[in-house]
Amino acid sequence: MKRFVFFMALIIGLCLSAGPVLAKNLSVNGSTTVLPILQEVAEAYMQDNPGINISIAGTGSGNGIKAVIDGMTDIGMSSRWIREGEVKNAFDNGIYVVPFAIALDSIIPVVHPNNPVGELTSDQLRGIYNGNITNWNQVGGPDRPIVSISRDSSSGTYGVWVDVVLKGDRVSPRTQLLPSNGAIVQAVSGNPNAIGYVGIGYLSDRLKPVKLDGVAPTFENAASGDFPVSRTLWLFTNNWPQGEILKFMNYMLHPQKGQPLVKKAGYVPLY
Repeated sequence: MKRFVFFMALIIGLCLSAGPVLAKNLSVNGSTTVLPILQEVAEAYMQDNPGINISIAGTGSGNGIKAVIDGMTDIGMSSRWIREGEVKNAFDNGIYVVPFAIALDSIIPVVHPNNPVGELTSDQLRGIYNGNITNWNQVGGPDRPIVSISRDSSSGTYGVWVDVVLKGDRVSPRTQLLPSNGAIVQAVSGNPNAIGYVGIGYLSDRLKPVKLDGVAPTFENAASGDFPVSRTLWLFTNNWPQGEILKFMNYMLHPQKGQPLVKKAGYVPLY
């Protein structure tokens, strides 16, 4: 009887101690543009896979890629392609960074809903952000100063914007730099003189999207690449994923699982 009680106590103890061990954790870090997609997919994945915990932090594309290189996260979110210097840092750390395209997006210039300006050319937009155009009356608007707002340099959206819109020009010192898409939404929606830019998933009735070179910022034009500032959204892992990370990536890319949630988050799915 004593031996039986001992073994029962041992089995119960092992079962209790096994609970936390069986719980699996995934960490995701990076782009605030990609963040809404991962929040939707992670929530659905955890519902379909009890015992999985996924933590997500929106810190910017550069920080997400760095976290993968430094071994601080399982998955890095990025709204831009990995840079040559980041590839070198990864190689020096013994890391082989693997990219996964997960969605399509456009970076859309936005103004306050009360701003009458509804269309700009690429040259006008470039002039606003390099400081050559400082008043709305220079682009067909009212006589009011332009308050230009941009993402900060850790953002993948900022990197694409500088490459495609500014074409190598420096951002004007008058431009306000903000850390997230959400911060730009708040700033532009609260200032009739402001202009900013966000991923297509952040459009709402609080903002007025601006046509660029006559092309409307629609899902169709983002999917086709016709909108002048279109891009692919990425997830990065350290080497080819295995185990739970691989299961999550397959879920993310599945045409009937993760991809419909891309559209729910406001972005353009691959399928």
